[in-house]
Amino acid sequence: MNRTASCMTDLPRSAGMGLRAPHHADILASPPDVGWLEVHSENFFAAGGETLRVLEAVRERFPISLHGVGLSLGGGDALSDRHLGKLKALVDRIDPAAVSEHLCWSSVDGHVLNDLLPMPCTRAALDWMDARVSRVQERLGRTILVENLSSYLRFARAEMPEWDFLSALTRRTGCGVLLDINNIYVSACNHGFDARDYLAGIGVDQVGELHLAGFEAEDGFLVDTHSRPIQPPVWTLYAEALARFGPQPTLIEWDHEIPALDVLVAEVRQAQSWMDRCREVAHVRAA
Repeated sequence: MNRTASCMTDLPRSAGMGLRAPHHADILASPPDVGWLEVHSENFFAAGGETLRVLEAVRERFPISLHGVGLSLGGGDALSDRHLGKLKALVDRIDPAAVSEHLCWSSVDGHVLNDLLPMPCTRAALDWMDARVSRVQERLGRTILVENLSSYLRFARAEMPEWDFLSALTRRTGCGVLLDINNIYVSACNHGFDARDYLAGIGVDQVGELHLAGFEAEDGFLVDTHSRPIQPPVWTLYAEALARFGPQPTLIEWDHEIPALDVLVAEVRQAQSWMDRCREVAHVRAA
């Protein structure tokens, strides 16, 4: 396929944030000045109820990105028809600006694990992911974005770097990349590779969305906790990503120890300022 990732999302090229339950009432009462909102798809799989009512109300004011965490896209079990059916129904109901999932597996032999686990970067795993991403896109009737994980162990038999794996998956299936900058930084520190190599390994036309989040240090590792402000080295890497990929839609993720809404909006504004700076530099260079 020759489509670029920018064709796979209708998100504005601005900064947004995750819509989380503690902020529902505040966002409905006084919508913040952010470009768009992202939700975890599975939280809205019910056919009705208060949470879905909130999402429909918010959808009238903001573009929405549906971000899945439970499909086990790379798992060994068959893709769940029930899960895909619920996701399809939500997509049809909300008409999101983007749909995304993770480059991961999270279930085995019918047992669902409460984690997103990395794929072995082998040719066989690439073939497996090719077939499954294609199946999801066929079922939804649209292309999706696939996100890189943070990781803490490496597969001894990996046949290629993760960035080559993800880039190849995009070329094969026509999906786009949801590039999580914090996850790149965390994995680079944990495994000792250069985070800039990851950025360089992803095609400029393959990225449709960026994520930023906070990490913590635990037992000699960096852990992607989504519970802290974005750290300075991640902002620096984000600036390098903007220089390579341009000002892509950027999400601030904060899922644990969720702060007051104004704290989260301040992070969104900081990301927006980096994007605006990127545009200014590009304008000066073009002049």
